[in-house]
Amino acid sequence: MKNLSKKDLLLVGLMLFSLFFGAGNLIFPPFLGQAAGVEVWTAMLSFFITAVGFPILGVVAVAKSGGLANLAKRVNPVFAGIFTVLIYLSIGPCLGIPRAGSLPFEMVVAPYLPQSISKTLALLVFTLVFFMVAYWLSLSPTKLVNRMGKVLTPSLLLLILVMFVGALVKPLGNYGAATGEYVTSPFVKGFLEGYLTMDTIAALNFGIVIALAIKSKGVKDEKAVVSTTIKAGMIAGTLLIIIYSILAHLGATSGGRFGGTQNGAQTLTNVTTYIFGKPGAVLLAVIFTLACLTTSVGLITSCSQYFSTLTNKISYKNWTRILSLSSMILANMGLTKILAISVPVLNAIYPIAIMLIVLAMLDKIFKESSMVYGLTILFTGVVSVVDSLQQVGIKLGFVTNLCDGLPLYAKGLGWVVPAIVGMFLGAVIKSVKEKSVNNKALENSI
Repeated sequence: MKNLSKKDLLLVGLMLFSLFFGAGNLIFPPFLGQAAGVEVWTAMLSFFITAVGFPILGVVAVAKSGGLANLAKRVNPVFAGIFTVLIYLSIGPCLGIPRAGSLPFEMVVAPYLPQSISKTLALLVFTLVFFMVAYWLSLSPTKLVNRMGKVLTPSLLLLILVMFVGALVKPLGNYGAATGEYVTSPFVKGFLEGYLTMDTIAALNFGIVIALAIKSKGVKDEKAVVSTTIKAGMIAGTLLIIIYSILAHLGATSGGRFGGTQNGAQTLTNVTTYIFGKPGAVLLAVIFTLACLTTSVGLITSCSQYFSTLTNKISYKNWTRILSLSSMILANMGLTKILAISVPVLNAIYPIAIMLIVLAMLDKIFKESSMVYGLTILFTGVVSVVDSLQQVGIKLGFVTNLCDGLPLYAKGLGWVVPAIVGMFLGAVIKSVKEKSVNNKALENSI
């Protein structure tokens, strides 16, 4: 049984890290830190669960299952089709790509825009140029984007390290006071903020990519592939925790100096400008823009490839046009509005993704039982969807009232108890059915 060398294992771990660490991952920890203030590390502990722990487990779960489609089909073939499409829509044209398009505007243009120029018009022009370039690159995504990614990810990491050292030399200040929900429930709030990275959802697509990368290096045994995936995940997870911690610390120390920012991009720009002046902020903005561009190209490419397999009527090239145009339109809502919309959407999808991963990790017990998978996902999905609808002002009468009485529902974690109940109930029904089948077999043999 062949195992990867330490060098190859490190390369796979760095590859997994780069898949997770897009430009968007930069903005949430500093914004969390600024809002959480003195409660930052309580919030970050739970943030690590949903932004690091479950994404790494998701990669392992998909590698063990042989792909997202195989894992989702354990629930139901129809569910597998719908859920996969929802994942691609959320990480692609509905949230992920527009977010990547609006992020650089907040850092590159908005802070330096003269008051005489309309921010709405400037955003339109910026996103038009941005997505025209993204569309052009997506038509033939070859080594250019890969090379840019290999240069930009290390550059971003180096800048983060330099910012951290700069903050030690030129301190921003002490941790500010906690605000909002971080005052009363920082742990729960941090857990929910981890949803915004969308990495647990993305992990369901990355798992098979990592498994194939490991197999391409000569590791064929399935157990060895899974164990190598776990080791690579530990490398990637450790790096993510270190980087997120640095960014959260920078955000927390900036709270007293720069209050009232609307998103993490503004927080990071303020921090960089304070430490290094405008030249440092401009350098960060340029690299950030290029990183967002490569992220957009990667998402447009992967989503176009997937959607082109669903129908022969729309070609890959046409899908790139559709996704680029729709993403540009949505990007013009602005980063703050995109993030506001993403919260209820991710609150609906994320719990389902989490429980799908949990079931996959416990599959030695449940043995792909459609009863266990089906009831767990059904109970989880109903509560998470009802909660998300209620967040946007839509109530479903009796169903919403019933969910309101669930433990932790008011904190956004009402799905936890129903998920456990669904898993337990499914396991009981599975056990009863197996005993019934065994008894009948025994009677027939007598």
